[in-house]
Amino acid sequence: MPGQEEKKLLVVENLTKRFGSYIAVDHVSFSLSGGEIFGFLGPNGAGKTTTIKMLAGLLQADEGRIALRGLDMGANPRECKRLAAYIPDRPYLYEKLTGYEFLQFVASLYDLAPEQFSRTEYFLRLFDLLDWRHHLIECYSHGMRQKIIMTAAFMLDLPLIIVDEPMVGLDPKSARIVKELFKSHARRGNSIFLSTHSLEIAEELCDRIGIILQGRLRSLGTLESLRREARLVDSDLEEVFLELTGAEDLTAIISALKKQ
Repeated sequence: MPGQEEKKLLVVENLTKRFGSYIAVDHVSFSLSGGEIFGFLGPNGAGKTTTIKMLAGLLQADEGRIALRGLDMGANPRECKRLAAYIPDRPYLYEKLTGYEFLQFVASLYDLAPEQFSRTEYFLRLFDLLDWRHHLIECYSHGMRQKIIMTAAFMLDLPLIIVDEPMVGLDPKSARIVKELFKSHARRGNSIFLSTHSLEIAEELCDRIGIILQGRLRSLGTLESLRREARLVDSDLEEVFLELTGAEDLTAIISALKKQ
């Protein structure tokens, strides 16, 4: 119902994507409320990146729908994209721009007010990028590129941040800052859609977790409900994840490796 959808920040219904005869994402459904950090987990090739690209409006679904604040992505792609920031695991940046010029470019795309753009200095200082802001991006390390794209996302202060492997390339200080920024963003009524292979990060940050396996949503719930589903009441997320994704041969593999 439209009225109910508007109360949800993100609604995904029967999302499906095919590449030829291969079904990468198979009728996936879930929703996010404001103030929620949602973890999206799965093995390699499970359909995580394909789902993320559809949520970010970079890939068109073959079936199903995505709605942000009641707006349908298919019918209103421009409006939906203005509600969500996307942080990929390998950010593509314009290398002949300086970091500051890139942030100005992003701000112009979103008609960002000057007073809001002025907050970039705060994030650049947090990420130790202030002295690098006028250097060309081509001389940035992977971690610095990750931090400049995160600065852009937090600068925009949009209702939803979609992030794929946020800690790749980050030093421990920056990783801790990112986690606190995610928590702060959610406390202000916004949402984070977080895809990661780091189960420790998911366990620390996420209010709910969805596990995708072979293109289908295998499990969805809080860590406690996933523990009950896996019948591992006192276990951490790693053990729960391995149980729910069917890694039955892991014990035998580890045992064999220890004997080598």
